[in-house]
Amino acid sequence: MNQTKVVVSEFRKGDEVELVAGSYQGTLGVFVGLREDVKWADIAERNGDVRRHPVEWLGHAKARTSGGKQYES
Repeated sequence: MNQTKVVVSEFRKGDEVELVAGSYQGTLGVFVGLREDVKWADIAERNGDVRRHPVEWLGHAKARTSGGKQYES
């Protein structure tokens, strides 16, 4: 009997994310998707590179303010 494991992620393709842990903390990017090992995800970083990072290091990017104006990270 085949079993299918359903993986639920709090991130969806296209979500703005930020690395909230690890050696590249503060890196902003866009969630591309989970890898085969669902503990890892691909992120399109602001410089155009797509890199993998542990999902546990990711958080949703927060809106930032600059000079009273709000913009998305």
